[in-house]
Amino acid sequence: MSRIGKKPVPVPTGVTVNLSGQNVSVKGPKGELKFVLVEHVLAKLEDGKIAVDPRDETKLARSCWGMSRTMISNMIKGVTQGYSRSLEINGVGYRAAVQGKVLQLNLGYSHDVNYAIPEGIEIKTPKPTEIVITGIDKQRVGQVAAEIRDYRGPEPYKGKGIKYSDERIFRKEGKKK
Repeated sequence: MSRIGKKPVPVPTGVTVNLSGQNVSVKGPKGELKFVLVEHVLAKLEDGKIAVDPRDETKLARSCWGMSRTMISNMIKGVTQGYSRSLEINGVGYRAAVQGKVLQLNLGYSHDVNYAIPEGIEIKTPKPTEIVITGIDKQRVGQVAAEIRDYRGPEPYKGKGIKYSDERIFRKEGKKK
């Protein structure tokens, strides 16, 4: 039995949920998200709560049960509060700036790295060494943060590169004479 799947997802006021077959659409103050449930689970809207149940007791249905409930919960949180991910840039001369719909990164290469900001994602640079990524879709916010971090990941000797603000880099000792 899925402990997460058993809990119903509460629907806050100001959020409308539309269940039609396996399609779930959630509309709130920040926007609208859609998700297609796998055929092994069934969602019902009762008393302002969404209950997700497996269609049968197969292993596949039970494994998709908790994931489907979490996806619906993430959609509701996204359209009400939104998601945010923060990146820090460490290194001499490393900096970032937003120019229109492009994030311009100066990361010590011979050229600047230009990252086109996707639709539905907002990127701000409060400081030249800090990047804040916000959006309503948790997966897309995390994917954009991972793609930006991948341009110059943190290295273990001096700690230079782009890292998540809550990430801890395991530092290594350099060569000894």
